Amino acid sequence: MKTILNVIWLVLCGLWMCLGYFLAGLILCITIIGIPFGIAAFRIGIYALWPFGYTAVERRDAGAGSFVGNVLWLILAGWWLALGHIVTGIALCVTIIGIPFGLANFKLIPLSLMPLGKEIVPTDQPFATR
Repeated sequence: MKTILNVIWLVLCGLWMCLGYFLAGLILCITIIGIPFGIAAFRIGIYALWPFGYTAVERRDAGAGSFVGNVLWLILAGWWLALGHIVTGIALCVTIIGIPFGLANFKLIPLSLMPLGKEIVPTDQPFATR
């Protein structure tokens, strides 16, 4: 079932959201300071491409650096990517068939605002330790 949902998601909004994250990642990787933010953008871009069957969980080893990085991320790219999820989610919720996909977009908003200190894992093991 998750494969069918992911294919429909890919056609409706996944590809465009993934491209938005990849563009943000490329722009952020221009400077050495922005490379960790660019890597986070690429990681979330892949998650935005194929979200069903995966979830984002807090990393146990994330510290104060993640908090500072998230504040910078929020200013540099987070608002724009979250706005893309909001607009896409509202557009998808207009139809009954699009409601699960709109809700999936809304699920990605917190991750697009604060991506550092989070890890994307399969849904069947959200509390597994590495």
